[in-house]
Amino acid sequence: MQPEKPSILNLPNALTLLRLLLIPVFVVLMAKNRMMPALGVFVFASLTDILDGWIARRYQLVTDFGKLADPLADKLMVLSAMLMLAIKGVAPWAAIGILLVKEALMLLGGLLLLRRNIVVQSEPVGKIAQFVTVLGLVLCFFHDRFASPNPPLHLWALWLGVGLAVISFFYYLRRNGVKLLKGKDGGTDA
Repeated sequence: MQPEKPSILNLPNALTLLRLLLIPVFVVLMAKNRMMPALGVFVFASLTDILDGWIARRYQLVTDFGKLADPLADKLMVLSAMLMLAIKGVAPWAAIGILLVKEALMLLGGLLLLRRNIVVQSEPVGKIAQFVTVLGLVLCFFHDRFASPNPPLHLWALWLGVGLAVISFFYYLRRNGVKLLKGKDGGTDA
């Protein structure tokens, strides 16, 4: 007998949905040049990501919905922050382009695996990439304080996060590409 699956109506999934709802709030604050309130929303959303994952694992509330929606919410928040910071001239457009291509390919692969009932989960390398990218984005809000070194600290952190994200993509591809081609069950995500 298989253990009962947790309901999708739980606190971790509610936090994930809250994070999705905070994206337009963040974008509006950035568009109105309210940088510190926008940073507060971004940091709060990032903390809900940590909290929902901890609660889901600690209380066995991991759901297939959460495995899909949680990383989607994270990626959309990060891409929104990068886009708004690039519009403001703080984050490099090339970094956004690289992450957009990587995320689009991962989304496509994830959807193809899902069609085979394979739900992809995060791996440590992807979590590290996400953390470093978020750290770089937070530092971008204080870019005016990083005149040296050249390039400034916020760009070092941001590019390190993007580099780790690309590495995580190749890890994802190595782990899941064969499953996609051969139709094996199970899966992991970066």
